[in-house]
Amino acid sequence: MSDPAIVLIRPQLGENIGKAARAMLNFGLTDLRLVEPRDGWPNPSAGPAAAGADIVLEKAQVFGTTAEAVADCAHVYATTVRKRGVTKPVHTPEEATREMRDAKGRSAILFGPERSGLETEDVALARAIITVPINPEFGSLNLAQAVILCAYEWSKTDPTLVQPTLEEQLPPAPQEELEGLIAHLEAMLEPKGYFLPAARADSTRRTLRGLLTKPRWNHLEVRTLRGVLSSLERKART
Repeated sequence: MSDPAIVLIRPQLGENIGKAARAMLNFGLTDLRLVEPRDGWPNPSAGPAAAGADIVLEKAQVFGTTAEAVADCAHVYATTVRKRGVTKPVHTPEEATREMRDAKGRSAILFGPERSGLETEDVALARAIITVPINPEFGSLNLAQAVILCAYEWSKTDPTLVQPTLEEQLPPAPQEELEGLIAHLEAMLEPKGYFLPAARADSTRRTLRGLLTKPRWNHLEVRTLRGVLSSLERKART
């Protein structure tokens, strides 16, 4: 399945093209197509704004019309807040992504100029509209924001992209380490009378155990807390 083409129609500023390219590469998209960029192409302002997404800019194609830009695409989506008098199916980015994933053939997503958005003629080329719930009193998204909404939804279904925080998480501590932590703390609390009265000692121990096992400590966290307890056990330094 090919990734969707991102089609920027009559973009006005090179900086916005660069920011859109950056948003695309963040989420694994590289097929950038430009229709009549106002200041021509290549644009020297796009590179710095892309912040390293040079591969997207280098591969970018320029077309004279929107129809030419999507000629090889079987599924075309127009991003717009308003239907502009055109009766077409309306999807969220998530719904459109599911449809693109299931469909055969290349897909394209159209984005209009920064100032006015897509014209009716451009929307007419699309088979469906993509929009998001937005503040009716302030529904203006900049170009890169609009691109990133769609690119992010596509990335959620891309198995080649990873979630860094999941990769960096340490595994839970083994039960043996947790038992050592619980025993260590109980040994410190016992002489302080924490488990008195004796009739409630078992209940108090169960509550303490539940408290210490609930957070799913990893081995580093357990060792850190054991270090804290060991420091509390030592006599104060003079």
